[in-house]
Order: sequence, then structure tokens, then C-alpha cells
Amino acid sequence: MDRLISKITGLVEANHHQVVGIRRHLHKHPELSFQEHETSAYVQEQLKAMGINDYRIMVNTGIVATIGNPSKPRIYLRADMDALPITEANTVDYCSVNKGVMHACGHDVHTATLLGAMKILKSMESELNHCIYCVFQPGEELLPGGASLMIKDGLFQGGGQARMIGNHVHPPLKAGQVGFKSGIYMASADEIYLDVIGKGGHGAIPHQCIDPLPIVAEIITSLQTLVSRNANPSMPTVLTFGKINSDGGATNIIPSKISLAGTFRTFDEEWRQEAHQLIRQRVESVCTAHGAEANLEIRVGYPSLYNDPKFTDVCQQGAIEYLGKDQVIDIPLRTTSEDFAYYSQEVSSCFYRIGTDSADGHYQSSVHTPTFNVDEDCLLTSVGLMAYLAVRG
Repeated sequence: MDRLISKITGLVEANHHQVVGIRRHLHKHPELSFQEHETSAYVQEQLKAMGINDYRIMVNTGIVATIGNPSKPRIYLRADMDALPITEANTVDYCSVNKGVMHACGHDVHTATLLGAMKILKSMESELNHCIYCVFQPGEELLPGGASLMIKDGLFQGGGQARMIGNHVHPPLKAGQVGFKSGIYMASADEIYLDVIGKGGHGAIPHQCIDPLPIVAEIITSLQTLVSRNANPSMPTVLTFGKINSDGGATNIIPSKISLAGTFRTFDEEWRQEAHQLIRQRVESVCTAHGAEANLEIRVGYPSLYNDPKFTDVCQQGAIEYLGKDQVIDIPLRTTSEDFAYYSQEVSSCFYRIGTDSADGHYQSSVHTPTFNVDEDCLLTSVGLMAYLAVRG
């Protein structure tokens, strides 16, 4: 085991400059969900340069490359490729050149990590006890999620044992650290879109109108008690409205329609479906009581993410072997969501976190912000650990 770790560590260090270059190229040229055409072409160029020609295109821009003997048990390694509609505020020389688009969630790191791990795995192909399927996935940031589409496109066809590994950048941890959570880890995420339609008019004669504003206020308040009085207190549940809007308007105009948009998140699929029905009932009853109409859409999004306890324990023990016990952190539940959850519903999976902050705390900006960046030493950890877990099996 020590010899294997030493070999992988040496290869990681030898290739680190190249992996950093890949990450910076990707960061400089981000593309939005399901538009990753140049990114996909770039990844294919990197694969061919490694001598990896056994790959297929899925979901237009997605790529699945294979290393090892297909008759052996399968391990899938996943990286997402898409960026976010954010204008970057960093001043680095690899800053995004695509205005309004930025790798603010670390998918550039994930893709560079998998490419770096693949180079190591390709050099050790004859030693592998598994067939490694390397998944470069589009559209993690946008419903219905690229993971669900790749599954529908036949990602797991072939039968036999299959397991899947993924990771994600995590600013609260330092570069060199990784975080694991067994069992339920991340929440489901559904989108709520609601139009409340009343009767507009002059603000000075509200009795001749059906004012949607107080109706919306009542709906929001009522739905908050859905969480506080209907959800099991031991089951984390979040209901947040992040947008409210009316067309036109002034201080003395009652609008005809107000639109809301929000998110509902939890960790239990049965309660999730029950809550959807309660939301519909409450919205309808409040609007009916005031003579208004409601157009409600609940877009069912990503399920909750489940880390298989046995496989996660295997991966966590592997991380302890590779990095040392002090560098492997137990992390809590998160009410954020990830479309890796779709994979976790299909095969035994482990999704863990990669620390990205520096020792001096320079890289603490959260993901999904215009100042997000990483200490690139995190790539030493992410590349080496992913390769080690794949070889270890």
C-alpha cells in the first residue's frame, strides 16, 4: 500500500503543473449548462493526448471514457463541466473571457482533477482490478440535470457490479483536507413558481380591486408554518421564496398579478411529496378565500443525495491511508443540492468534499460568488486521492 501511495504521489507531483494549466484554461473559457461545446472538445483533445481513444459522447457534450478491461467490475469517476451565469470579479490572468459566465462552483477544478487522475490511471492500466469509466458530465447547474439525462442515455448499461465516486470543491476546508458524510448528505431541491392573479386598479380605491399583494403575503406566511408545524422537527426542511415581482406599478397602483419564485428542500422523499400537496392546498385555499386565481408550478428537481455507508467507509478509509487521519474530516448534512444524487439513487456511490482554502484564509469566498477561487494546491489532493480510490477499488 505504501508503495502504491508513493507511486501515485510522485506522478501527481510530476503532472501538477500540467493539471493547473488545464484548470486555468477551463476557468478562462467557461460555458453554461448544456452549452459546453468548446469544453467538451478540449477534454477530448486531452484524452487523445493521453492515448485514450475509447470514449463515447453522451447528451451532446458529455463524454464517457474507459480505462481498463470492461469485463472487470466497474468504477465510475465523475466530473461536471458547466459554469454559472456570473460575471467574474477576480483579477487573475486566467479570469473568464466569456462575459457573464464564470466557473464559480469549481467545475473547472473537477474536470481538471478527473483528467489528471486519468493520466495516472492510464499509466497503471495493467495493474487495475476494475474497469474505470470516466464521466465528464454537462449541465449540473440546470434542471433536469445532466446526470439524469446520462442515466437515461444508458450510462450504467452493462450489468454487473458498479460503484461511483464524485467530489466537489469546499472553501470551508483547507487545501489538503477532504470531507466525508455517510448516508443522507445533500437535500432534494424543487423549484416553486406562483402567479397570484387579482384585479388591479387605483390604490386609492382598493375596495374595487382584488389586491394580490396581501394575498401573496398571507401565502408566504402560511407556507412558512408548513415547515414549522407540519415537517418533522428531526427532518431538516427549507422553504424559501427568493423572488417576488409585479409588472409595472407605482405607489398608487394595485397590480393585477404578482409572481413569486422559490425553492423547497428536504431529505425525505415521502415528506417531499406530501409537502408538495400541502403547498398546492394552501395556495389554492388562500386565493379562493380572497377571490383571486393561482397558477402554481412545482418543478421537481434533484433528489436527495445518498452516500452508500459501506462504500463511503471504504473511500474514507482510503483517504485516511492516502492523506493521513488528520486531513480527513467528518462533515454535516447540507441543504444545498447536487445532481450527483441521481447517480446515488442508481448505484453505490460516494460523494466527498475537497478543501480549497489556503493556510492564510485567502480563498474563503463561497461558491456561486463572483470572487470564488481556489488554492491550486488542492489539485494535488484531488487528483491523487481520486486516482488512489480508483486503483484501490
